[in-house]
Amino acid sequence: MSELLYEYAWLIPVLPLVGAMLVGLGLISFNQGTNRLRQINAVFIISLLGASMVMSFTLLWSQIQGHADYTRMFEWAAAGNFHLKMGYTIDHLSALMNVIVTTVAFLVMVYTDGYMAHDSGYVRFYAYLSIFSASMLGLVISPNLVQVYIFWELVGMCSYLLIGFWFDRKAAANACQKAFVTNRVGDFGLLLGMLGLYWATGSFDFHIMGERLEELVSVGTIAPALAALFAILVFLGPVAKSAQFPLHVWLPDAMEGPTPISALIHAATMVAAGVFLVARMYPVFEQIPAVMSTIAWVGALTSFLGATIALTQNDIKKGLAYSTISQLGYMVMAMGIGAYSAGLFHLMTHAYFKAMLFLCSGSVIHGMEGVVGHEPILAQDMRLMGGLRKYMPLTSFAFLVGTLAICGIPPFAGFWSKDEILSLAFGANPALWLVGWLTAGLTAFYMFRMYFMTFEGEFRGNDQAIKNQLLASSSLPQFGSHDNHVHNHSCSPHESPLTMTLPLLVLAVPSAFIGLLGKPWDNKFEGFIFPPGEVIEEIAHFDWTEFLIMAGNSVGIAVIGITVASLMYLQHKIDPAAIAKRYPTLYQFSLNKWYFDDVYHNVFVMKCRRLARQIMEVDYRVIDGAVNLTGLATIVSGEGLKYLENGRVQFYALIVFGAVLGFVIVFSVV
Repeated sequence: MSELLYEYAWLIPVLPLVGAMLVGLGLISFNQGTNRLRQINAVFIISLLGASMVMSFTLLWSQIQGHADYTRMFEWAAAGNFHLKMGYTIDHLSALMNVIVTTVAFLVMVYTDGYMAHDSGYVRFYAYLSIFSASMLGLVISPNLVQVYIFWELVGMCSYLLIGFWFDRKAAANACQKAFVTNRVGDFGLLLGMLGLYWATGSFDFHIMGERLEELVSVGTIAPALAALFAILVFLGPVAKSAQFPLHVWLPDAMEGPTPISALIHAATMVAAGVFLVARMYPVFEQIPAVMSTIAWVGALTSFLGATIALTQNDIKKGLAYSTISQLGYMVMAMGIGAYSAGLFHLMTHAYFKAMLFLCSGSVIHGMEGVVGHEPILAQDMRLMGGLRKYMPLTSFAFLVGTLAICGIPPFAGFWSKDEILSLAFGANPALWLVGWLTAGLTAFYMFRMYFMTFEGEFRGNDQAIKNQLLASSSLPQFGSHDNHVHNHSCSPHESPLTMTLPLLVLAVPSAFIGLLGKPWDNKFEGFIFPPGEVIEEIAHFDWTEFLIMAGNSVGIAVIGITVASLMYLQHKIDPAAIAKRYPTLYQFSLNKWYFDDVYHNVFVMKCRRLARQIMEVDYRVIDGAVNLTGLATIVSGEGLKYLENGRVQFYALIVFGAVLGFVIVFSVV
């Protein structure tokens, strides 16, 4: 039975793909009928993904029980000595990622039924979710870099469709284009690096590439700098996909999509793909210290950058988006310092509590719309919230659990994974640890700032003065509009329906307890996930003193952040506005996102437009001018010659006589 399950493991990505294909064909061929069967289509797609989820759990359990890695390949293309094989592989990493992706996607799909209930694109959204999940699952089980690249691009395509789901709004159209173009930059680097590695090693297999590259560098066949260049180019792909500095700018704008897709992108699909590829490419990266250092510092800088920008955000989804950038930085930094299992451990814990936090934000927006209307800057602005805990107790409970988890408060999941990264960073490079430690304090501050502003204090949603001020602030970006939703307005917020709150409560369980798998004195997660090519050794004697010092530092900075947030936004003993006025430069630097968007707009967007206009002028004046001149010459010559073709023999004889006379005169003169 076990072997049969492995033989049919390819069904894990194929089942949601079939669901998306059938529903998509229904929308194309029988649009009105398919849209009328809204919930039947939703149940069909959710059921297929549920089957994939069951298979994923079964395979994970089989791997935990010690089943050998399973790879099945077939020849895809051949030309001379070139042979390209495709297939799938089930090992510890792919089995774990399958479970993460299917569980989060399944709960997001259940949640979507309540959130998108009034949207005219309900069925289309489910089809997009299904193909998105299928693309990520296909990427996870890919056995080589070429197949990863194919599904990598499919994931990017699906993100474009989902971020721009409400494509009739200019902001959504711009956001999906921004995400697509930014990712093309990274993907071009990935393609160049992939081809360079194949040129050097003659293989697309991860392990073979690593072994051959190490051998080629050691014997001097390939210069270490060239090997590092290939690896950095490959790393550009994860830099874009996982929103690392300097290609992080697309992720906050991805909030233009409906909240369920924000949860899926930020937790288990798009951004997780980048960290996953770094893990798959670990046999190549770990051979090159310069590349590992680059990866570590990019991750550290990204984690600090995301946290500093999140400090001043008032849009609840935008604050969570910058939080994701920061947490992804932790994962990438872990990979760079060689903390392979710690980075993947944080990927797993973060997937569950960040999915829950985003779904909680959607629940808050859903409840707020009934009070403030459908303008997104009102429904999502935390300055109009407050006191929602008494109106939305389940949502507030789940959000608090997620906040405690991401802040690294024991025994919640984020404590164990983040503390392990910080401990290993201290051993690798104290400077990296310092950046991560400071970021942990900032994380605790901005997350509890979000919690206090949203769920504690007095409800501010009926304050017309604040509403007018926000509506007058046209410079504020509008994220996540619900223009297609129809809700009855009321004077107070309300809890979301069961289809939305149940996934929150389910996700609260792993957010609280799944971190216990990685207790440092009994690290079952590390015993299961370890770097490829290495044999897990017996864990050395656990040092309680070292653990308590490192954990005490990380928890201590988090408690300081929580305390400051409480003094500012719960007890109101410190005025945030006064601090902003005292340090206006720092405040504006954070509020304007380190001015990255402004710089990119002026340097790249405007200059590209200027170049395009100049090329258009060349096309209009030179290319079109040459074509038009050729046509004009043809017309003029044709018009002139037609008078010589009159059909009269006497006229032709006269022309011949004139020509002969001309030749006689010319030759006589000569």
